[in-house]
Amino acid sequence: MPPEIDALIAKPHLLMVVLFVGAIIGMAVEQFSSKKRRQAWRERNRWRWENKGRGAQIAAGPWLPMQDPLPSKQPDAADQLRIVMGANFSAQPLLNKSEARVFKELDRMVIACNSTWQVMAQVSLGEILRCKDADAYRCINSKRVDLLLVDGDCEPRHAIEYQGGAHHQGTAAARDAVKKEALRRAGIGYHEVVAGQTTPADLKRLVEKLIVGSTSAK
Repeated sequence: MPPEIDALIAKPHLLMVVLFVGAIIGMAVEQFSSKKRRQAWRERNRWRWENKGRGAQIAAGPWLPMQDPLPSKQPDAADQLRIVMGANFSAQPLLNKSEARVFKELDRMVIACNSTWQVMAQVSLGEILRCKDADAYRCINSKRVDLLLVDGDCEPRHAIEYQGGAHHQGTAAARDAVKKEALRRAGIGYHEVVAGQTTPADLKRLVEKLIVGSTSAK
């Protein structure tokens, strides 16, 4: 055994001092190494913090619970007025040319069949349907029907949808299915007028059937 070790064993207090100093040096080395590792990690992930400062979101890990985004502030009446005053508006037709032709023909037929009935155009479902289920109501609130037949008491009786050449593009068919089901559940009829297929004679027969049938049922 080296004489230096023998000397330390012979003097226990010196051995304790050596061990204590060695422990302190070891802790210092470990802290230094840990600091270097943290600095290296920050350098590798600097882009995350910079993106966060610009509004980007860091993917949440198990150490970072997900937080619901804050609801965006809805402009009040004063804000809406300011926004509107800074914009330009122009009028646009309620119906396109094809829809307008159907509207005029339908209106003439309805008045001839029952003068107390009326035809209304581009009616919001949120104005003619009620529902206690808020989620279900939101599904139909902003949807519209092309034409609506109302009776002498202004009760909605039948919806007429004009299906033009490009009507079923995209999600139009799915939207129509939602409208049709909501109207059916409310007891309001749903009927389609198809461009190039529904003739004036077909439309007249449909109007007579709807009005006479609804009047007799009432």
